[in-house]
Amino acid sequence: MPAKVLIVDDEIAIRDALGRKLQREGFHVTLAGSGLEGLRAFHAERPDLVVLDIVMPEMDGLTVCQRIREIAETPVMMLSAQAITENDIIEGLNAGADEYLVKPIRLNEFVARVQALLRRAQMTATEAETGYNDGYLCIDLQRRHVFVDNQKVHLTPTEFKLLVVLHENAGRVVPQRELLEQVWGPEYADDVYYPRVYISQLRRKIEPDPANPIYILTEHRVGYRFEKQPNI
Repeated sequence: MPAKVLIVDDEIAIRDALGRKLQREGFHVTLAGSGLEGLRAFHAERPDLVVLDIVMPEMDGLTVCQRIREIAETPVMMLSAQAITENDIIEGLNAGADEYLVKPIRLNEFVARVQALLRRAQMTATEAETGYNDGYLCIDLQRRHVFVDNQKVHLTPTEFKLLVVLHENAGRVVPQRELLEQVWGPEYADDVYYPRVYISQLRRKIEPDPANPIYILTEHRVGYRFEKQPNI
């Protein structure tokens, strides 16, 4: 079955161009012209991926994303008409988005990023040998769940993939470029700020004290290392 993608954008030219490109690539596409229309389409279609413009009438993309996150883990790509700052990414991550793409959008890059995001969302437990549980942090690969102090923590597909890659390489420093290639894909090789921002968000969710991390350690100017902890 072709993957289903919902595109929500009030600019009809952009919406139609993105939709036509994905249809040519074999995707099943649903289009919506406002936040409320997009939310209704999400409930009706249950797409595999959502593409959301940020600035829209009635309901903006961040609010739509938050509403989606209340009921589903569906990966979400945000579209922005302006250059993205780290604060923009953090705001989107807090709303539950997986990534941003800046307009004007190059259609081939758009398709590559949609495909990469779907690959991350479809990651299975076979990509890692075992899960992890030290009594405080539990990574359940089979169910794709993470528990912190026995409480389930919501991670986006990208955050979960990032955590799994670090866990798979426990005790070894994973360079930033390697993280970009393994987690986001080769299309993201130049997005060097991604690992730093996502690592910061991941620490907020899993570390006992994000300011003094014990699981995800930074090797200055090199990368990041996951450290297993003694069982509690």
